[in-house]
Amino acid sequence: MAQVVFSSGFNWKVIANKWDGFEEAFFGFNPKRVAFFDDDDVARLLGDTRIVRHGPKIVATVENARFVVRVAEEHGSFSRFLKQWPQEDQVGLLDYLKTHGARMGGNTGQYFLRFNGWDGFIISRDVAAALVREGVVDKPPTGKAAMRKVQAAFNAWHEETGKSRVEISRTLALSIGPS
Repeated sequence: MAQVVFSSGFNWKVIANKWDGFEEAFFGFNPKRVAFFDDDDVARLLGDTRIVRHGPKIVATVENARFVVRVAEEHGSFSRFLKQWPQEDQVGLLDYLKTHGARMGGNTGQYFLRFNGWDGFIISRDVAAALVREGVVDKPPTGKAAMRKVQAAFNAWHEETGKSRVEISRTLALSIGPS
């Protein structure tokens, strides 16, 4: 979760090159430990040259650790929570992450789910163009109504083809070709 939050808006190579430093600075991202970080810990991280010192993203990492701990307490584990969420309702899960997590809106939540093995789509520029081409939406989807149409299309294609939503998302992306 922290990796996709920090990567958002940054060159991913910068984050990847500093990731060992992130893991050291955040004590291996143990959610129970990071959830107890206070203002002194945030100040320490703002001065830590091993990481990208972006205050709002540091604070979001602490808030997301607290979110993960709360969800784990309610569901037995955060992983169990994700596994129990219906695959047919990625839009609902994305809304939940955006509402209860920190800086998890837009594509950040989509990448988080994908990188954690969740069978979901990512609405990249090319996927959005393919969705417009296929008549699912008339412009790149941003609102709730458009996202429901996208979800319905992915669910229908999954049922029709037996392919995972990840495969469908990648196929749509590759169907656009170079710009």
